[in-house]
Amino acid sequence: MCLLGCFFPCDKDGDCVITIYLDSQSKKPYYEQIYAYMREEIRAGRIGCHEKMPSSRKLAENLGVSRSTVDTAYAQLLAEGYIESRPKSGYYVCNIDELLNMVPVAYPPSIPAVVEKEEVRWDFSPTGADSLNFPDAYWRKLSRECINYDDGTIFRSSEPQGDWGLRRELSNYLRQNRGVLAQPDNIIIGAGSQYLMMLLLRLIGKHSVIAMENPAYMPSYTTFQSLERKVVAISTDEHGLSVEELKESEANIAYVTPSHQYPLGMVMPVSRRTKLLNWANYEPNRYIIEDDYDSEFRYQGKPIPALQGMDKGKKVIYLGSFSKVVSPAIRMSYMVLPDSLLAKYQRLFQTFPSTVSRLDQAIMTRFLSEGYFERHLNRLRNRYKTRHDIMLRELKKRKELVRLSGTNAGSYIVLEWLGLMGEEELLEEAKKLKVKLYPLRQYEIAPSFHMYPTFLMGFAQLSETEIEEAFQALFDVWK
Repeated sequence: MCLLGCFFPCDKDGDCVITIYLDSQSKKPYYEQIYAYMREEIRAGRIGCHEKMPSSRKLAENLGVSRSTVDTAYAQLLAEGYIESRPKSGYYVCNIDELLNMVPVAYPPSIPAVVEKEEVRWDFSPTGADSLNFPDAYWRKLSRECINYDDGTIFRSSEPQGDWGLRRELSNYLRQNRGVLAQPDNIIIGAGSQYLMMLLLRLIGKHSVIAMENPAYMPSYTTFQSLERKVVAISTDEHGLSVEELKESEANIAYVTPSHQYPLGMVMPVSRRTKLLNWANYEPNRYIIEDDYDSEFRYQGKPIPALQGMDKGKKVIYLGSFSKVVSPAIRMSYMVLPDSLLAKYQRLFQTFPSTVSRLDQAIMTRFLSEGYFERHLNRLRNRYKTRHDIMLRELKKRKELVRLSGTNAGSYIVLEWLGLMGEEELLEEAKKLKVKLYPLRQYEIAPSFHMYPTFLMGFAQLSETEIEEAFQALFDVWK
C-alpha cells in the first residue's frame, strides 16, 4: 500500500502535487488506479477546470512507480476528454460542465416476465434430434486439428458463399446420396435455413406469390409471413401437393417437401413431380423451392432421390441442413441455386460475409471428407430405426384405436385417433401425464377438415424405454 497524503498546492515549478493510495493487493494495475482516482477528482471538482496536472515524471517519483505507468493513465484521461495536452506546457484539466450537469434518468425497476414453463416428461417432438448421440469426440478431435494445423486462414473472412472446400464436399455428398446435380459454385452456405430463405426471397422478388402445401412446415411459413410475402395454401392428397390446384392459383413459387412431405409424410411420385416441373417451366418467373428436410432417414426401400435431380429446366432451388443429422446447435444449412438465380445472387450479395465461422466450416469439411459424417449418419439411422420399430409395435397393440401413416421415413409417425375421445380431451389427459403432443392442426395454414384427431409422434429425442413408458401411460387414460 502506497500512502502519500492528500491534495497539496502547486510546488515551486508550478506543478500541483497529488497523492494517491495505490493498493498493491488489488487486481487493478497501478495505471488504472491512478486513472480512476484522477477521473473522480476531476468529476467532483476537487481538481479544478484549467488546472495544471503534475508532470508525469514528478508524479511517478512521488508515487514510486514507473513513468510509463503514469503516461498510460494520462493517455486514458486524454482519450476520454478529461484533460488536454498543451505543447511545451503540460496537461490541463478540461471544461467538463456538460458532463457534470448531466441528470441521470430514473427508470422504473424492471420486472422480469413470468413465463410458465410446461413440465414435460415425455416429448414427442417431430422436429427433435438425438442430442445425446452428438459425435462430440470426433468433433473435438477435428476442432483441435483444424486449429493446430491452421495455415493462417481459418480466422480470416470466409468467401460469401462459404468456403470452397466445404462446397466441394457438399457437392459430392449431394450427388452421391440425394441425386442432386450441384456444382460447388452453385452452393450457398448459411447459418440456418431461415437465413438462406431471407436471401432467397430477395432473389425471387417482393411481388412473388408463394404456394405452400397445406398442412405445411411452419418455420418456413413464418419466415414468409414475417417478410410480408403473400402465401397461398394448396391442398395435398396421398401424392402430395395438388398441381391442378396450383395451376389455378396466382402463385409463381411453389414450396414443397417431395421426398417426405412435412408433416403428413407421403412421398411425391414421379408422375406428380413431372407435372410440377412442367408447371415451373411454363413461365420464366416460376420456381420450385425443394426443402429436403428429414430426407436422410428411410426405413423401407431405397432413399427417394431429390426432385432437383430431375430438373432439366433449372427451375428447382434446393434447401438442406445439417441440423437434423449433426446438431441444431451447428446452425449450418445450404442452398443450391440454379444458374439464373446464382448470377443475381452474386450481383446482390457478393459483399455479404458468410454467416458461418470458418472454423465450423473447416471442421464440417473434414467431417464429410474423412467419412465421419457417413458413419455417424449410419449409426443414427440404426438408432432411429430401432425407435421407429418400437413405436410401431406399441401402436399396433392398439390397432383398433389408431390409424398410422408416414411410417416409412422421417423421425415421426402420423397417428389418427379412432376412439371416442375428442382432441382437446386427449391433449388434456396427456398434459396431466406430462406428455407433450403435437396435433396436426398446428401445421395448417388454412383450415381443413379432419374426421379424427391427428398427432405427429416424434421419436428422435426419446429412448426406447421412454417410448414404451409413454405409450403405456397414454393408453391407460385414452379410452
